[in-house]
Amino acid sequence: MPTRNTSDVIVVGAGVVGAACAYYASQAGLTATVIDRGPVAGGTTGAGEGNLLVSDKEPGPELELALVSSRLWRELADRLPPQIEYESKGGLVVASDEAGRSALRAFAAGQEKAGVSAREVPPELLHDLEPHLAPGLAGGFHYLQDAQVMPALAAAHLLRAGGDRVRLRLGEEVTGLLTGAAGEVCGVRTTAGEIHSPYVVNAAGTWGGELARLAGVELPVLPRRGFVLVTEPLPRLVRHKVYAADYVADVASGSAALQTSAVVEGTPAGPVLIGASRERVGFDRTMSAEVLRRLAAGATALFPVLAAVRAVRTYAGFRPYLPDHLPAIGADPRVPGLLHACGHEGAGIGLAPATGLIVAGCLIGHEPPLDIRPFRPERFASASASASTSC
Repeated sequence: MPTRNTSDVIVVGAGVVGAACAYYASQAGLTATVIDRGPVAGGTTGAGEGNLLVSDKEPGPELELALVSSRLWRELADRLPPQIEYESKGGLVVASDEAGRSALRAFAAGQEKAGVSAREVPPELLHDLEPHLAPGLAGGFHYLQDAQVMPALAAAHLLRAGGDRVRLRLGEEVTGLLTGAAGEVCGVRTTAGEIHSPYVVNAAGTWGGELARLAGVELPVLPRRGFVLVTEPLPRLVRHKVYAADYVADVASGSAALQTSAVVEGTPAGPVLIGASRERVGFDRTMSAEVLRRLAAGATALFPVLAAVRAVRTYAGFRPYLPDHLPAIGADPRVPGLLHACGHEGAGIGLAPATGLIVAGCLIGHEPPLDIRPFRPERFASASASASTSC
């Protein structure tokens, strides 16, 4: 077991990605110290909806990562307490016109070749899946693998499931990395002192770029703000995660401007969660009446019944955005002993288990469950500075 100031690995960040890294490290027999300047799930995780999605990902590296994570979340749902509120409820993507329906059909066809389970739903059958949907929609696609968890509880129970092998140090800010004579990592310095380890995992989410800079490397993580509206508790009006087709384009966009698209889902506790917005405004948390108006309008266009429902609160969060929309996962060859697990944007909750499994595999020399080269942390450096990404 770790002493207070030593462990096999230090994980910086107690969100769901950091929790998954610590959990899978503990399952590999390692001891992990998880450090966060705030509480568990105090950053992006605590401001998330808990989406575990494959429906919004085009064929490629991120979808492959999502499919591995989908399988791992099902396994975790059997191991972790029911309080994580895992629901394999599926997703429903709807089109307002025939052009949108054709675009969804082409998108789903490519996904199915990559292993996604989706079926087309003609307009006359949409209300079998969602009785309260607006009339006149052109159809949609039902994604069977989409699911949801309560993100803050999922992070907390992943950490708890690590048992005595995982030690939490909350309310401590990492102020520097400790390095050896050859520049290798040998621990971190925090506001409470030094902690020693041969490995440090950067799971700092939106602040992952700042932690990378402490190590002397560049990782261009930027915050992308989003708001969520939360309604009063209701009987189950929305059965699936339901969103409009333009949500997929917004997720893939690199625009800094405000984008909103209708995303609506119910929860086991009763409230309906309404999103989604995206904009790059730094870490500005100022409430935006325009964003909230757009979210409400989009939700009521999909579900007219919500027009008579009260929104009881709203919250903002920051997605950790990297320019190519792929996270940084694995060992950083520029600093021996430094690993990254950040930059997942809005998909971190869904992608956390696969990320944690990959990081743990890097630590103990196991082969990853998929090709991790697209996620190499140093890919943003100049060609002359790049190196191999083997663990």
